[in-house]
Amino acid sequence: MIRRAARRVRSSWLLVLAFGLGTALTVPTARADGDRVAELSAQLDDGRSEKERIAAVTALGRLNDKKALKPLVGALRDKSATVRAVAALALGKLGHRAALPALREASSDDDSLVRKRAKEAVTLISAANDIEPEYAAGSAETGKAGFGNKPKALAVRPELFVIVKSASDDSPKDDATGKTKKSSKQLAQQKKDQKMHAEIAKLAMSTELKATQVVTSVAKDASRYNLDARHIDVIITKLDTRTAGGYIEVEAQLRLAISDAKGKMLSFLTGGAKVQVKKANYNTSYLPQLRREAIENAVKGLFDKLMAHLRRGAGA
Repeated sequence: MIRRAARRVRSSWLLVLAFGLGTALTVPTARADGDRVAELSAQLDDGRSEKERIAAVTALGRLNDKKALKPLVGALRDKSATVRAVAALALGKLGHRAALPALREASSDDDSLVRKRAKEAVTLISAANDIEPEYAAGSAETGKAGFGNKPKALAVRPELFVIVKSASDDSPKDDATGKTKKSSKQLAQQKKDQKMHAEIAKLAMSTELKATQVVTSVAKDASRYNLDARHIDVIITKLDTRTAGGYIEVEAQLRLAISDAKGKMLSFLTGGAKVQVKKANYNTSYLPQLRREAIENAVKGLFDKLMAHLRRGAGA
């Protein structure tokens, strides 16, 4: 019964709103049986909307199934740069070397974000398979074009020295009147949940930073390239659960506090994400996973905004 219930909630997660990117993704519903990869691949057809194709590529990336390799490689040629970028990111996480030729070609894409994600994917897959990373001839990270048939990649110089200093869940936990009284057991559980939410946010931000070649968290590298430290505090300011029409909606709002090595506050960034599940299929046991999804999506939605902000600051 528990497994069937879990499948029902996974199949009913329909909508993810990434405020930091300003993008709404309608996540296709899953079938309990049948070929999920084939189902999602069919939604990559050019006749589908961009939102549907983005959602399909995102879902394929989460399957961690080798069968998803072919449709994800095909998505690298999608007319939407966002679809191509998400596909490259998913292929990097999948880790199969068969994707390398297509990703090398994508590393010279016309869109800067696609190039970035493709190069990151090449690096991740090469490391996972213990091979030398190579990019498309003429891309920014390769040696001179024409130097042999397979120009080797030069080491990427980090541009930013970033450390995730802390994370906290400071979201309000009482009702609108502030008069809700909790038992000691409830307060203990609330504290435990807040700690878990903070850990989720910190891990999500650390993972995004590690996957970005232009960022280092190693002091030795920062000293070598004369990079100023930037400390990031990830603060969950809102983590609400509410009814919205026929759905139960979980919303996470984050604030990123950016400071220097001396603790001087420099700036703030804010953003958030929502995750919805059909009310008819909802069970309170699903709430922790829904909260995790909302927090992780909020971090991802803010990440590119954070990188652009830090790069502007570094170039100032």
